[in-house]
Amino acid sequence: MMAVTVAVLLIVVLLVCVPYLVSIALAEGPAQGSAADASPIFGVTVPRDYKRWELIAPAEEAAPLDELRAVIGNQTAVDAYQAGQFPFPDGTILVKRAWKRKQSPEFGSATIPGAATTVQVMVKDSRKYAATGGWGFGRFVNGKPVDEAQHRTCFACHEARAKSRDYVFTRLAP
Repeated sequence: MMAVTVAVLLIVVLLVCVPYLVSIALAEGPAQGSAADASPIFGVTVPRDYKRWELIAPAEEAAPLDELRAVIGNQTAVDAYQAGQFPFPDGTILVKRAWKRKQSPEFGSATIPGAATTVQVMVKDSRKYAATGGWGFGRFVNGKPVDEAQHRTCFACHEARAKSRDYVFTRLAP
């Protein structure tokens, strides 16, 4: 009787906990897209459920891009930012979403997101991306990676302007 009770309890625990743990793993990890969905050079894909991640900071890009941007991060990124942990730990994923700016039709002095332009992804894996400061990069338009030439510019720009901040431009918004 005791063995049956323990077995039933174990099954209940597994049925309750496993789906929750799987959903966390899927939300944290990169999507398992096809090779066609991965960025050239780095093999980075757009993470699953990234739109649910926490905001790190908004930004505005002046002309000629004229974009509104939001950098969001997985829980590893959020925890590192909040703890002031730099360099970022492996497993950190940052995603920059960008939209064309447009004037709000309801409120003339407000700027709102227009058409989506890009999704840019940075993945920290100090072994896999040792040659690029521990970061892999991906830039996507309509869910598809841009060409290799554009990806070759990612690390050079981050190295030139943000090397002292673990190659990351974005600071946590107050």
